[in-house]
Amino acid sequence: MLLTIVAFFVVLGVLVLVHEVGHFVVARKSGVKVDEFGLGLPPRIFGFFKDDLGKWQSVGIKTKETNKTIYSLNWIPLGGFVKIKGEEGDAATDPDSFAHKKVWTRIWIISAGVLMNIILAAVLLTIGLTIGSPQYIDKTLPAAAKIRDIKIRVLDVLADSPAKKADIQVGDIIVLVDSQNFAKIESLQGYFDSKIGTEVTLKIQRDQEILDKKVTPYVLSQTNRGGMGVALAQTGFVSYPWYISWWYGLKETFTMVWGVIYGFYLIIKNLIISRHLIGDVYGPVGIATLVGDAARSGFLYVLQFTAVLSVIIAVINFLPFPALDGGRVFFLLIEAIRKKPINQRFEAAMHNLGFALLMILVVIVTFRDIARVSSGFLNWWQKISGLF
Repeated sequence: MLLTIVAFFVVLGVLVLVHEVGHFVVARKSGVKVDEFGLGLPPRIFGFFKDDLGKWQSVGIKTKETNKTIYSLNWIPLGGFVKIKGEEGDAATDPDSFAHKKVWTRIWIISAGVLMNIILAAVLLTIGLTIGSPQYIDKTLPAAAKIRDIKIRVLDVLADSPAKKADIQVGDIIVLVDSQNFAKIESLQGYFDSKIGTEVTLKIQRDQEILDKKVTPYVLSQTNRGGMGVALAQTGFVSYPWYISWWYGLKETFTMVWGVIYGFYLIIKNLIISRHLIGDVYGPVGIATLVGDAARSGFLYVLQFTAVLSVIIAVINFLPFPALDGGRVFFLLIEAIRKKPINQRFEAAMHNLGFALLMILVVIVTFRDIARVSSGFLNWWQKISGLF
């Protein structure tokens, strides 16, 4: 549990901080004043700014009036924030105000956070593909790929199958079958063909635990071959030489971006047509458990999962929904078409409404997350309570 909490705050902190750095850098390069750049979320612990003489001056809990950027450290360890001058439409006559800049400059500043999340994903995937990234192994991998630590994993378990009755779960690694090691799925399937109706013993790795399972292979109607009722896949660590790993990292990033966009399309389409939600939706608690699972699997899994989360955050944040960066860009595009600003009160009301709806959604999803992981939490709490 402690590992899950620490890993979640570190991963989320990196993702949010990188996003805000994008806004900060582009705003400064565009001649817009940044009132404050904070590590973590308020309340403030302390802060500093550089005065006209080039000396660093400290500020306390309350914001000190200054024409310089305050760099602050805050109590809530969730990424950071950027407070940009004129972001709410004020000080529109000041040359260093966000509201004073041209529409396309403002769009560029707002879009910079999303761009930084995409860049972060590409960098993390490049690092992973240089060291060795966990992936499914198939015939489509380039010849330059180096593969190590190949394992056979369970992708799916059929209902009422021998595997289901033996409590074999998605993600389990098949280590041995009757004390034999099978490196290829085809060889394992051939062995099950020869053992139809005969009990076999499997050694299964689940997280860090090795389990013994007994199953009796039968003829699967789907394949007309012997099996225990599971879908299998080979996984391993794939790496490339450093001078080409960046290219494959970039390709994988844009493949993920398209996959996330298409996934949202399918979700929205299914909600409109059948009014049913396909797949699982995770909130903060659910994401924390997934980060914890990745942390227990190892650093390379955390690296890859952080890249995936960074892409998801980028796509979600650029949706044309009020309160999100995409919603702000949408209003700016309308302003560009109309050749005049949108009423600030109306836009602010729309963003406030969008934020309220997002918070309601977060609360609903969080309750679902808690229900999903509550049994694991209670088991952990019982273990802790037993120490006292």
